[in-house]
Amino acid sequence: MAAPGAAGGRALLRGLSLSVWRVGAGSVSRSFRSSAVRCEATVISGTEMARQICKEICHEVESWVSLGNRKPHLSIILVGDNPASHTYVRNKIKAATAVGIGSEVILKPKDVSQEELLDITEQLNMDSRVSGILVQLPLPDHIDERTVCNGIAPGKDVDGFHIVNVGRLCLDQHSMIPATACAVWEIIKRTGIETFGKNVVVVGRSKNVGMPITMLLHTDGDHERPGGDATVTITHRYTPEEQLKIHTQLADIIIVAAGIPKMITSDMVKEGAAVIDVGINHIHDPVTGRTKLVGDVDFEEWRRFRHVFRWQWLEMWRTRMVPVLIVMKLLRRKLSLSPQCQAVWGL
Repeated sequence: MAAPGAAGGRALLRGLSLSVWRVGAGSVSRSFRSSAVRCEATVISGTEMARQICKEICHEVESWVSLGNRKPHLSIILVGDNPASHTYVRNKIKAATAVGIGSEVILKPKDVSQEELLDITEQLNMDSRVSGILVQLPLPDHIDERTVCNGIAPGKDVDGFHIVNVGRLCLDQHSMIPATACAVWEIIKRTGIETFGKNVVVVGRSKNVGMPITMLLHTDGDHERPGGDATVTITHRYTPEEQLKIHTQLADIIIVAAGIPKMITSDMVKEGAAVIDVGINHIHDPVTGRTKLVGDVDFEEWRRFRHVFRWQWLEMWRTRMVPVLIVMKLLRRKLSLSPQCQAVWGL
């Protein structure tokens, strides 16, 4: 999985500050109904959501193993000494361990050849002990990431980057979905954000985040892989600012994954909209003199005006949801692949 992820395990909950802003007349509400009284922004911590998902995964693992089945196992290939990549992998291992899923890290030096990586993925493909495979991105420049991702068997492709999984996602068929997009979709469903018939703006067009989020939200809810039945507009870092503002002011839901700090400000969002910030940016903090992590939404500005705007806000970069969703995808594929899906994957 590519670097934009978060942390995991019980560390999954440590420091978790997923913020779902819901505004109503002094109480939390799942709807966008207007109120005649002054609106207070209410923060719903993502800790309980993450804890609930962990409980579900743990229960499913225990049930699976109690029937005499082998414990699911995740193999992660890590290349080089990129500190961020090592942190992300460590958190994924913690997330897997926390819910009872086995895992391993296959560490290779940065000068490893592409051929050797493909040999490793082929061995893991054929290993019946391995339920899922993940190659931590980015890879060194001399390695073609697309070739390596396509070297993983589609049914073990936890990141959902194999061309078969991408194609099935675009055809509204069951597939492995990229983790960040899967996390956004899971959070939307669990927080009760309505998508049917809504206008959605996705800011960011990456093939790992923006594209799969768009596919999940705009597709038919009655198809094999149900979608959100929303009208989706895609913008990106080169969309003129005045045009971007026109699109976002019409949106019921805004999902931001462009990698540009303070890209979305409060004047760009209409009353009652939901904003999900997927951006990850490292910036210099003039107060502390240190580097700090921020999203793409100018949250400090929004916080100053929280009594004026009715809005919901989700800050994905603070969450521990992505590694949790990785292990959840791995487990649910292991537990509930239908015979038809098994035939598709050649299992």
